[in-house]
Amino acid sequence: MAENFFLDNLDLQFQLDKLDLQEVVELKEKEYSYHKQYPSAPRHYQDAMDNYRLLLEVLGEVCATVIAPRAAEADEEGAHFHDGEVTYAAATQDALNALKQTELMGSMLPWEYGGLNLPETIYQMMVELVSRAEGGIMTLFGLQEIAQSISEYGSEEMKQRILPRFARGEVAGAMVLTEPDAGSDLGAVQTRATYDEEAGVWRINGVKRFITNGHAQIMVVLARSEEGTTDARGLSTFLVEKDETVRIRRIEHKLGIRTSPTCEIQYNNTPAELIGKRRFGLVRYAMGLMNGARLAVSAQAIGIAEAAYREAHRYAHERTQFKQPIRNIPAVSRMLLSMRGEIEATRALVYETGRWVDLQKAYEHYLAHAEKPDKAARRRLKQVARVADTLTPLAKYYSTEMGNRVCYQAMQVHGGVGYMREFNVERHYRDVRVTNIYEGTSQLQVVAATGKLLGHALDELMDEWAALDYGPELIPLKAHVEEATELLKRATDHLKECEHDVIDYYAPDLTDMAVYVLNSWLMLRDARQASDGRKTAMAQVYITEHLPQIRSAGAAIHAADSTPLEVRESILSSPF
Repeated sequence: MAENFFLDNLDLQFQLDKLDLQEVVELKEKEYSYHKQYPSAPRHYQDAMDNYRLLLEVLGEVCATVIAPRAAEADEEGAHFHDGEVTYAAATQDALNALKQTELMGSMLPWEYGGLNLPETIYQMMVELVSRAEGGIMTLFGLQEIAQSISEYGSEEMKQRILPRFARGEVAGAMVLTEPDAGSDLGAVQTRATYDEEAGVWRINGVKRFITNGHAQIMVVLARSEEGTTDARGLSTFLVEKDETVRIRRIEHKLGIRTSPTCEIQYNNTPAELIGKRRFGLVRYAMGLMNGARLAVSAQAIGIAEAAYREAHRYAHERTQFKQPIRNIPAVSRMLLSMRGEIEATRALVYETGRWVDLQKAYEHYLAHAEKPDKAARRRLKQVARVADTLTPLAKYYSTEMGNRVCYQAMQVHGGVGYMREFNVERHYRDVRVTNIYEGTSQLQVVAATGKLLGHALDELMDEWAALDYGPELIPLKAHVEEATELLKRATDHLKECEHDVIDYYAPDLTDMAVYVLNSWLMLRDARQASDGRKTAMAQVYITEHLPQIRSAGAAIHAADSTPLEVRESILSSPF
């Protein structure tokens, strides 16, 4: 068993070392002026990066020595439900206690509320570490976006009262959106919020389902505040502190992440406080909260995939067949190479996405508190928001699909024993399955990304990467990526001219092309920045594996017409 999940992960350390967060950190730290009031705040950029590394090392040790050794035990026991009360497995509670001692439970909160003011990107690295240790406990550690949402949109009184409790690890949070008849279609939410004039509070009535960590003390609830409305414009967001009016009706019996209780909740005239403005609940607040949660799920998928890959790598070296370790069998070694390439490409994509999300949040906060208009900052915000809003669904789509592929392959490397409960890979296989379902299915991520891709939202970014000097060694690989980029642009232009139904049908092909091209550039860029040849080899593995898929998807789009739609209707109109 490893002693530190950060120090034993050279690729994660590489991503941290090459990460350029200077613009973000300067904005978040108000040009490092916070240090005068808060001694733990960084004095300069290098100080900030050194602090981030130290925090990741501390968390990496807890993950490796406290959480991971008892992960199977926690999964076996699972969460408990009795007489309306939810309790964690013993190993889960011990893990939570250890995480609280790290003082990282409010890591993204501002200094003034007891937080560490961490960038989103660093926080997602933490989520990856925790997820590698145990996929279910990530949903307890990884819901800090809820506190962050209160920090961004809540009143000052609310923030002063609630946020320090998050930072001290005294309370946990739940994002309460989904209902039995309103899953992905959140605009159809029917839970009601009515204002009690006499008591001077809002009151919530309704049932919510599939709520991760739904027994939490602090809940951010999406409810219909405008009488007579039926769409998203009638929804507002509310803060609820759990009391006797909140009834947990059941917890779900799940395939994976069994340590995390998924609850059905009934609100019975529950007192609540409005967060921000009325009618902004879904269109602004919940979507902003969900985007952060989707980035956390992306990091969760990487962490689980990393754990599964390491199990497969270890087993392939130890298991002997035909008088040799099975890692020497080409079919197995190629699978391991492909898994490693996918994980490293995804890690590069998620942390690049995190950097743009950080920039977006930093500029939004800066402009919201600026004393005078700043046109340059507004232009920069518009630029970074366009990139962040495109990368986020792509990252969530690819990372979670990748995690499922890698865990599938890791079980395949194990053969029959991987199907048995005695081996960790079976748990990783179950845990990862939900990642491309919750916080927006892969299909919804495709929908979210398609419009942005048709608008060539990433062309400027990829052109910027193409203009870099990659040196003579990487010229052949760069030529492949330039070819892939041109195929993507041509496919995009062709699809834009098609009917809406045809665009929708081929949107998954366009999304696959885009993410393969993005990852190829990121792998190439990593190879350019690395001091040894390992990253060049990994770029070679990834690009040569995915270039044929880019060509195939491009060819399908160029042949796009309505024929598949007609075939689809003729087949699906009959049950057989």
